[in-house]
Amino acid sequence: MSTSPSILSVLSEDLLVRVYECLDQPCRKTWRLISKDFLRVDSLTRTTIRILRVEFLPTLLFKYPNLSSLDLSVCPKLDDDVVLRLALDGTVSTLGIKSLNLSRSTAVRARGLETLARMCHALERVDVSHCWGFGDREAAALSSATGLRELKMDKCLSLSDVGLARIVVGCSNLNKISLKWCMEISDLGIDLLCKICKGLKSLDVSYLKITNDSIRSIALLVKLEVLDMVSCPLIDDGGLQFLENGSPSLQEVDVTRCDRVSLSGLISIVRGHPDIQLLKASHCVSEVSGSFLKYIKGLKHLKTIWIDGAHVSDSSLVSLSSSCRSLMEIGLSRCVDVTDIGMISLARNCLNLKTLNLACCGFVTDVAISAVAQSCRNLGTLKLESCHLITEKGLQSLGCYSKLVQELDLTDCYGVNDRGLEYISKCSNLQRLKLGLCTNISDKGIFHIGSKCSKLLELDLYRCAGFGDDGLAALSRGCKSLNRLILSYCCELTDTGVEQIRQLELLSHLELRGLKNITGVGLAAIASGCKKLGYLDVKLCENIDDSGFWALAYFSKNLRQVQK
Repeated sequence: MSTSPSILSVLSEDLLVRVYECLDQPCRKTWRLISKDFLRVDSLTRTTIRILRVEFLPTLLFKYPNLSSLDLSVCPKLDDDVVLRLALDGTVSTLGIKSLNLSRSTAVRARGLETLARMCHALERVDVSHCWGFGDREAAALSSATGLRELKMDKCLSLSDVGLARIVVGCSNLNKISLKWCMEISDLGIDLLCKICKGLKSLDVSYLKITNDSIRSIALLVKLEVLDMVSCPLIDDGGLQFLENGSPSLQEVDVTRCDRVSLSGLISIVRGHPDIQLLKASHCVSEVSGSFLKYIKGLKHLKTIWIDGAHVSDSSLVSLSSSCRSLMEIGLSRCVDVTDIGMISLARNCLNLKTLNLACCGFVTDVAISAVAQSCRNLGTLKLESCHLITEKGLQSLGCYSKLVQELDLTDCYGVNDRGLEYISKCSNLQRLKLGLCTNISDKGIFHIGSKCSKLLELDLYRCAGFGDDGLAALSRGCKSLNRLILSYCCELTDTGVEQIRQLELLSHLELRGLKNITGVGLAAIASGCKKLGYLDVKLCENIDDSGFWALAYFSKNLRQVQK
């Protein structure tokens, strides 16, 4: 008896592509497994891929010929020899790849980078951040990718001005570059960069020991829109004065933790750029004064401001919020003078607020949280770490009104209890939840999270000693998308609960430090189910024996770091 043809067989390839694009990732995976038509469509339309096992690299590149973005940052065995073998494989095409992520690929050196640059003719974006072996020779090799537009080299500690010079000469069309933590880069390298790459739109020089001379050079970049210089210890107000009359296109500036910068320097930036949209000055100004607010009032397009650690009075917050009604993000952590009065004004004036950081604002109460929840219906991120006056009443308002919240930090909030978690669970779009040091929650509260927050990606339960195996089982059943889970010092957990973690197939980061009741049996169960595990912390887990680690060695092929 012949089987009837699939309804998919009568659809044109164009219609199949349109149907496939409407599916979310889990559904796409399911359809690929049961339908050859969708498998073919996926092969033809997939443009991005993240490869975990280097031995599958040639096969996957052949299977997906239209890739434009290739992520190799989690291939621990990737090295020059693998790249050279790939270049000799005539069946593999990399001509269409525009974006290449080699972050933490420490074994790929000059020879491999030169080969990749030659293979990927269309290359526009490269990330080699945290490659400790990336130095001047590697920079020279990468400079042959003359079409580069974006380059990220964060924490390439061996890179000097010489290597940077090779890159800017070879890749003069760069419009975005990040040099964060490249400690050998000096004013000389920055000056050459600014003279040759005149089309730069984004520049990150955070943590570099550059001086005001570099800011003078940067000020000549007429197309620069984004400038990040976090924790640059030698930059002061004199340097920021160069920006007042320079970089006319500047829209975003970050001077967080620049110890020598004061309100005078910030005023120089604001005075010269009335259309600025983002200003981050956390932990570098002691007080928000009237003179600063005078210039802030003119920033009608300001969307983000961070003034964490400053003295911000209620009157200052009222003035700020009434002037900058377009604010979507504000950082007020450790602003100890902030109270409900200022927060109520902020909630009433800034209705489009999406991100609010009130960590360690000890005078903020449920009244302020309720006002924010009711007025700012687009709120997506709320950080309330160590706000000890927050209780279930404030969380009730969040559950009722803040339906779009994706990130919530309640670390060290004494007032959070099971009833509060029941209210929070109504925020069904939650993706990141931090409950570390919340000692008043139990299995009952965790059950609400597990049963209703199915989109959760990250959960921190550090030292939540009140919940145990039943709560962890509920999380493992209901939160299948979890990729980061912190359970350190949750001392009630045993193998019975920990074994349930194996249901979390997407888990890549797991912390179990100080769980003295788990053994090799529990760890073996985790290893057998969590095949994508890349980071594991089992310090002070005294009863884990060799059987658990043998299981890790057998199943956890993607494991990059174990804390023991």
